[in-house]
Amino acid sequence: MSYSVGRVADLAGVTIRTLHHYDEIGLLSPGGRSAAGYRIYEEPDLERLQRILFYRELGFALEEIAAIVDDPRTDAVGHLRHQRGLLTERMERLQKMVAAIDYEMEARDMDIKLTPEERLEVFGDFSPEDHAEEAEQRWGGIDAYRQSQRRVSNYTKEDWLKIKTEHDEVAANLAALFESGTAPDSEAAMAAVEAHRQHISRWYYDCSHESHRGLGEMYVSDERFRANYDALAPGLSGFIRDAARANAERASDTSKG
Repeated sequence: MSYSVGRVADLAGVTIRTLHHYDEIGLLSPGGRSAAGYRIYEEPDLERLQRILFYRELGFALEEIAAIVDDPRTDAVGHLRHQRGLLTERMERLQKMVAAIDYEMEARDMDIKLTPEERLEVFGDFSPEDHAEEAEQRWGGIDAYRQSQRRVSNYTKEDWLKIKTEHDEVAANLAALFESGTAPDSEAAMAAVEAHRQHISRWYYDCSHESHRGLGEMYVSDERFRANYDALAPGLSGFIRDAARANAERASDTSKG
C-alpha cells in the first residue's frame, strides 16, 4: 500500500511540515512514486516513521535517531527489544516521580513541620507517612492514620533523625539475620520483627500483630516497600513478611492459651 504525505501526517499525528523536514534532512524520504510522479510513502516508510516518532517521544535528538534507525546491526525485532527496554526504564522513572509526588502530598496532609532541606536530610527517598497511609487504605485503620497524624505533627527534626536511626538499626538487624540463613520463624527472627512492630507502635500508631502481618504482606506486594527493603538484601521483604506472620501466629496462640 502507498500513502500521500497528507495521509501519513494524519495517521501519525504530525504535521506535513514535519514530514517535509524529515525528508530534507534524509531522516525519512518517501520510497515510492505515484503514477503522476508524486513521491508517496510505502509500508516500510511507515515502519521507519513509527521508530522515529518513538525515539523522538523519548527525547532523542534527530541526529541520534538517524544513527539508531540506520544501524545495520539492528533488525525490526532488535528495534522492538530496544524500544521495550527504553519504555521500561521510562516507566520506572515515572513511577518514582509519581511516588515522590504522592509522598509530598501525604507529608503536607500530615503536617510534618520540616523544610524541604530538612526533609531531604532526614528522609532521603524514604517516606515516614507510608505506614499510616497504607494502614488506612488496606485495613480500614482510620484511627491508626489519625493517631499517626497527631503524633508526627509534633515531631521535630531531632525526633525524625532519631526515628530514622532506629528504623535503620531495626532493618539492618533483619537483613543480617536473613543473609545468615536464619529461619523466619526462629526466635531470633521473630524478636527482630517484633522490634520492627514496636518501632511503628512507638512512633506512628498502635500496630497490632494482625496489622503487622498485613504490613508484611504489603512489603512483598507493593513495589515501593519491596524496593526499600530488598535494596538492603534481595528477598528481605519476603523474610520480614514470613517473620511477621510467624510472630503474629505465636502471639495469637499465646493469647488463646
